[in-house]
Amino acid sequence: MRNISKGRLPVRVALGSMLSSGLLGLAMLIAALSSPLAAHEVQPSVADVTIGGDEITLDFEATLEPFIAGVDLEGLSDTNDSDVADEVDRLRALEPAALEEAFREAFDRFADQIDVTVDGARVPLSLQSVSAAPVGNVELPRLSDFVVTGPLPEGDAPVVVQWDASLGALVLRQMGAGQDGYTGYLTNGAASDPIPRTGGAAQSGFEAFVDFIPVGFEHIVPLGLDHILFVLGLFFLSTQLRPLLWQVTAFTAAHTVTLALAVLGVVSVPGSIVEPLIAASIVYVGVENVLSRGMTPWRPLIVLLFGLLHGLGFAGVLTEYGLGSSNLVGKLIGFNVGVELGQLFVIAVAFALVGYWFGRKNWYRRVIANPASIAIALVGAWWFVERTLL
Repeated sequence: MRNISKGRLPVRVALGSMLSSGLLGLAMLIAALSSPLAAHEVQPSVADVTIGGDEITLDFEATLEPFIAGVDLEGLSDTNDSDVADEVDRLRALEPAALEEAFREAFDRFADQIDVTVDGARVPLSLQSVSAAPVGNVELPRLSDFVVTGPLPEGDAPVVVQWDASLGALVLRQMGAGQDGYTGYLTNGAASDPIPRTGGAAQSGFEAFVDFIPVGFEHIVPLGLDHILFVLGLFFLSTQLRPLLWQVTAFTAAHTVTLALAVLGVVSVPGSIVEPLIAASIVYVGVENVLSRGMTPWRPLIVLLFGLLHGLGFAGVLTEYGLGSSNLVGKLIGFNVGVELGQLFVIAVAFALVGYWFGRKNWYRRVIANPASIAIALVGAWWFVERTLL
């Protein structure tokens, strides 16, 4: 028998209890803030680049408010964490004409953060048009369009586009070059590959594979809060390698299949159906963690089915980025590798903070796993209600 003095828990149990309370409080805080987090999540910008004989055109789809407010988006996942968050919120409430005028006034400063170069010489950029979306629900991000152009020097030297790190991530897609069109995901101030003026950049399959690894990773950490909670739900059932491996393998196999089918256009399910079901999967995993006495025979099958749903969610991200028709296999594999690295990172952090210290304790399930799983289920339930009724 354990020797527990009346009215007094051993230090290790007290530590575990404090940790579980902290996890519960954190999860409930996430639930309470889930709407603002989704609303103020930093969105990658997308630019379609067309290179003519003597001019380059960049057609952007982006959220204008952070650019106008001067938010430093490098490493930022939520504009609420910026010191100018109030200004971003004010700009969000502006009517389209007022937001467009504010962007025109800020364009010179903004244009200094975009480098288009030919043989190391910078190409001056000018704003041709800007079209802001209607205000709508101010709790949701609104994507606007703007077009910039620049004169190219004589010759056939390729063009390099560099997007300042403070502007966040940029998906760059070359138009009019057929299957060889360049597609890049620029982060941390990275520059594109040299883009030929005629034809495409002929990006290799391996280069496409490498470029899309960070896309997949970032969709888990830090942007995929619902996927993070699902993976944590798998972790809290058991910190032992074998059951965790069974679950992660089933989840990976499933979301790989539906991701590929959705991107190829074989299946298409609207986000209004997929997103609530993803929330429901989080609820189920959390509840089953509490009710079951360990790994059940049907758990891998259930996780596999939910993996199919999450794969459809991942497909929405890739569709927004525009995969193009070239090197599709390399891009899909790279994205999946990035997703897996993100999931393994989440599990590694959870193991380092919880599993290593407390996973083998006889009170782990009662004091840590169950409260954390309940918190995860509550967050999922809130998201399900939010995504279906609110």
